[in-house]
Amino acid sequence: MAKVVTMGEIMLRLSTPGNQKFIQATQFDINYGGGEANVAVSLANYGHDAEFVTAVPDNPIGACAVAALNKYGVCTKHVAKCGDRLGIYYLETGASMRASNVVYDRAASSIATAPASAFDFDAIFEGADWFHFTGITPAVSDLAAEVTEAALKAAKAHGVTVSVDLNFRKKLWSSEKAQKVMTNLMKYVDVCIGNEEDAELVLGFKPGNTDVTSGELELAGYVDIFNQMADKFGFKYIISSLRESYSASHNGWSACIMDGKTREFYHSKKYDINPIVDRVGGGDSFAGGLICGLVDGKDMKAALEFAVAASALKHTIPGDFNLVTRADVETLAGGDASGRVQR
Repeated sequence: MAKVVTMGEIMLRLSTPGNQKFIQATQFDINYGGGEANVAVSLANYGHDAEFVTAVPDNPIGACAVAALNKYGVCTKHVAKCGDRLGIYYLETGASMRASNVVYDRAASSIATAPASAFDFDAIFEGADWFHFTGITPAVSDLAAEVTEAALKAAKAHGVTVSVDLNFRKKLWSSEKAQKVMTNLMKYVDVCIGNEEDAELVLGFKPGNTDVTSGELELAGYVDIFNQMADKFGFKYIISSLRESYSASHNGWSACIMDGKTREFYHSKKYDINPIVDRVGGGDSFAGGLICGLVDGKDMKAALEFAVAASALKHTIPGDFNLVTRADVETLAGGDASGRVQR
């Protein structure tokens, strides 16, 4: 069992019931979630020692967010209690050709205003094997970017392997700001996850033909991007999930990985996900599955297949968290996609 630390923002999610538009809704469904928190839940479900680090307000809503993580076995002992509010996001779930829509209300949230002094990073990374963050956290505020770098410095000082999911969010910052901040942080990163859009908008790599909206993949474009990333940053592994978006309800789902040293490239099997129940957190469930596979000691191909199967299953679960078990993932990765009732 490995100790994996993740750090970022956990938010209150208010989503319209079913596929209602905001203007139709008279109530919201409540969940909690956020990129790195979702990864921590996945890893706890797989039996690893998962810890999530964040800041929440010292009020009942902050306590509810922490309780949502504790429910699934995530350690929260280093969560800081400071700031005035928990971030919120509103979700309108699309269907067919109508895309989903997210509205953020997270300005001046607890994690956005928390200083690095609120966290004892030496204690946090004591005995840790892996640290995971995303490009969302530095985008929240300049102070959050400083806290992220402080965490990364401490992680490397403790000999911890570091992964990042680039996760560009245009509603939080510009591509120019993302490149300035994130390029500086890549020197701490061992394993980089990001699709072709992230590679371009966050790190400035110009992709070849990698358009997935047509339902077709041109893998040579990913090989080219991965080679550029390995040359510049020396990553141990570079990974991209590959979402072929036929509609909001129907996606093809696979992934590819490259060994940054040998340049071996591998493309996983593809899953046809139809209908999608909830795609929010799909990328996080992929990251969680990949980290699980790698810390388990799987080779990169087996780790990737575990990650893709895990994230395919997440698309069938409402909410941000991927609540499947290791056995569920291994069954699907082993080829059983029948969906038959388990009796």
